[in-house]
Amino acid sequence: MALTSKHPETLALHAGWRADATTGSVAVPIHQTTSYQFHSPEHAANLFALKEFGNIYTRIMNPTTDVLEQRLAALEGGVAALAVASGQAASAFSVQNLARAGDNIVASTDLYGGTWNLFANTLKDQGLEVRFVDPADPHAFANATDDRTRAYYAETLPNPKLRLFPIEEVAEIGRKQGIPLIMDNTAAPLLVRPFEHGAAVVVYSTTKYIGGHGTSIGGAIIDGGNFDWSAHPQRQPLLNTPDNSYHGAIWTEAVKPLGPIAYIIRARVVLLRDLGAALSPFNAFQIIQGIETLPLRIARHSENAAAVVKFLSQRKDVVKVIHPSLAEGIDKERAQKYLRGGAGGLVGFELAGGAEAGKHFISGLELFYHVANIGDARSLAIHPASTTHSQLSAEDQLATGVSPGYVRLSIGLEHIDDILADLAQALDKAG
Repeated sequence: MALTSKHPETLALHAGWRADATTGSVAVPIHQTTSYQFHSPEHAANLFALKEFGNIYTRIMNPTTDVLEQRLAALEGGVAALAVASGQAASAFSVQNLARAGDNIVASTDLYGGTWNLFANTLKDQGLEVRFVDPADPHAFANATDDRTRAYYAETLPNPKLRLFPIEEVAEIGRKQGIPLIMDNTAAPLLVRPFEHGAAVVVYSTTKYIGGHGTSIGGAIIDGGNFDWSAHPQRQPLLNTPDNSYHGAIWTEAVKPLGPIAYIIRARVVLLRDLGAALSPFNAFQIIQGIETLPLRIARHSENAAAVVKFLSQRKDVVKVIHPSLAEGIDKERAQKYLRGGAGGLVGFELAGGAEAGKHFISGLELFYHVANIGDARSLAIHPASTTHSQLSAEDQLATGVSPGYVRLSIGLEHIDDILADLAQALDKAG
């Protein structure tokens, strides 16, 4: 049942692992090792030449991490995954795996501040252009595309704007031209299924809801196996021309017997190998523990957040509440189309007193933690304009959905009465 089930509650516990063949251990062991014994010189040579797959060095692969990757791929409905050291590494690798100096990608303006800064500055300094467009109009992606565009990039449920991205529309625009849609699904695991709507690659910061307990930094890239990387070879030269780092291997041909997974293979054996953003085996183990309760947690996060939205909407000192359940027009249609089983645990709001009132509110919280994270089992709060998005200009902050008085809440798993009581007393202090 564990191998054939499509139910996330089952996959979260069983996908990629049953028991250790030697010891019978049911829990996934932590393989805290750097290296692996080769069976023979021929075996070693075959591994390095990619004639067969196996463990070489933990910078590239690890048995504990392998279980995490298999489980993530199964949960997301993809064919293979690559775990990396952080969500930032996953975002960077997902783009660098297709685009190099002189190329460009088109990205949604509705992005987490760290991703925006990575795209607008760090990748720009490396010669890779990122063109930002407003996803309210999916055709903006087509309008920003030229013959050096290698990918589209967006967040499913953007943090902090919380406006559902038009996955199907943009994915269709891209596929006609050989351009994959990369979706960061960090804020909506299980709630949104990007591959079912045409996305080619899914990215996660597993630090957030996937891990869930605020103990381990990690990231992941998942290949949907639904994109033909060889159909438009001129559009995807990194996968369709000889790679000097592997004696001229052409990735779409080298992995053809395994299916259309040239993308994820190259990400592992080129980017992870050379740039070294490896996830530690211990963190992989910790994230696996979090995945086991993900279906239960994401439902409770959504349930508690819905109650918080109702509470805040009734407060006279709150001038605006931001949550997918309150969307109108086309945003409401997209929320109804893409979300299933809840709307996630993120809630934004603005106080009548603006930035100063927001700061007083943050200072008055007692149960909520004031930290730069989301998706924790605990309830969290932050003022993005002065923290997570502070490196952005005032204009860019507004483009991502951050106003001076915006407060973001990540609603945790505590009893809802305690969550609402803390919000009430902090709002009273701020007023």
